[in-house]
Amino acid sequence: MPEARVHRVVSEVTASAPAGVMYGLIADASQWPLFFPPCVHVEQLDFDGTRERLRVWAVAGDRIASWVSSRRLDVGRRRVEFTKDLPDAPVESMNGVWTVRPLGDRCRVTLEHTFTVVGDVPADAAWVEQVTRDNSRSQLDRLAWLAERWTRLDDLALSFEDTVHVKAPAELVVDCLYRAADWPDALPHVSALHVVEEVPGVQVMSMGSLSADGSAVSTESVRICFPSAGRIVYKQTRTSPLLAAHTGEWSVEPDESGLNLTARHNVLLREEGVEQAHGADGDLAEVRRRVRDDLGRAGLLVLHHATQHAAGAVRVL
Repeated sequence: MPEARVHRVVSEVTASAPAGVMYGLIADASQWPLFFPPCVHVEQLDFDGTRERLRVWAVAGDRIASWVSSRRLDVGRRRVEFTKDLPDAPVESMNGVWTVRPLGDRCRVTLEHTFTVVGDVPADAAWVEQVTRDNSRSQLDRLAWLAERWTRLDDLALSFEDTVHVKAPAELVVDCLYRAADWPDALPHVSALHVVEEVPGVQVMSMGSLSADGSAVSTESVRICFPSAGRIVYKQTRTSPLLAAHTGEWSVEPDESGLNLTARHNVLLREEGVEQAHGADGDLAEVRRRVRDDLGRAGLLVLHHATQHAAGAVRVL
């Protein structure tokens, strides 16, 4: 049989930022779900300082793809090579490289992919090429946006968590967090919620809710569920105008006296959204506090609902 045709996609971006900053953003895959629009979740499987294996979930066109990748990080050459060890069909093989080149006070990033598809089907090759091109463009544009604001990223990004301690069976709590479609009946801030789960454990969710000031908010999310581990991670693929990105996790962790239910949030503020909502001279510290309070309040409502659900089920039994 003839060898499958190798396809190549190359994309570039130039940014007014130090090359070292740009390389650092590429190298730290743990931040990709917050920083890169297509990326939903990353699990680091192993890392020895140079070589790394990752399990990645990402938006690919109209579906959620998942694969395992190996990466080789070369900080001296500002280069990251990657190979998909377990690609998601119709991809048969995929390799690539990120390269950062300094240009004085600017730098250029090149992202190259080479791939083959199962059976060398032209329609599949065209689909993979288009998704790769679109996702590369989205990643590079956000990368430039982040790098050019590197001195302000600590102000634009925030992470926080809230924990509730309960005595209840972990499986009942996890079940309540998993069955998000039932939330509108129990949570006053959730007006509508629709969940599609075509692949077990991968949920695409659209939600209508009310913010603290009573305004309506529509969001869309992808949730990756690990019920046996007591974890559900998520990324909002459509956020409120104030946020450039929002990722998070629901976790249920037992201790000697019960369960710790935790809602974790990672947020990247959108400067344009802050200015539109609060003016060019808006107090960023106040915006951060309000975002933390609003998201924390909503997360705690879900945790308390899960607690009550589990306690009620135990009493009935």
